[in-house]
Amino acid sequence: MADDVLRLNNMAFYAYHGLFPEEEKLGQRFEVDVEIFGDFRGYSAAEKEDAINYPDVYAIVEEVVTRERFGLVEALADRIATVLQTQLGLERLIVRVRKPHPPVSGHFDGIEVEVRRGT
Repeated sequence: MADDVLRLNNMAFYAYHGLFPEEEKLGQRFEVDVEIFGDFRGYSAAEKEDAINYPDVYAIVEEVVTRERFGLVEALADRIATVLQTQLGLERLIVRVRKPHPPVSGHFDGIEVEVRRGT
């Protein structure tokens, strides 16, 4: 099995996820990375009908992040992975969701959740 990977890095969306009431009212920026693994051999020789359409990946991620609501970033990452696998027939992927400014006192670069699906 090849370990070829297509990455969409640092997609940014404004959304309203979180457990606190102010997060639901004010919202905040979320960042998402998606890594899709596959075998891209032969793609250089011709256009491939089964190639991953990365504008579709972006649109799916945007839809989940901006139209659905989750209390936990873990739930958001899991939902993105599930929808991508279901709609695009992906076997193996990684989804990372970052919340750069969580409502926590203290100084740090935010939180990040990573979910891995497939073998």
